[in-house]
Amino acid sequence: MNFELTNEYIELIKLLKVTGIAETGGMAKALVEDEQVLYNGQIDTRKRLKVRKGDIIEVLDQKITIL
Repeated sequence: MNFELTNEYIELIKLLKVTGIAETGGMAKALVEDEQVLYNGQIDTRKRLKVRKGDIIEVLDQKITIL
């Protein structure tokens, strides 16, 4: 899926919520803490990670390309 960024960045847990991958902030945090999120191909456990244009997030067999 593609996500069009309207600001400079979006925090990772907010991205997981607005895309519908995580229903709640707690679920989004758990996905990150459990090392189930890949940021540009690498496991990343930073919940407040600033995701920017050009980044690729992979979680739960979903791939999000930031535009």
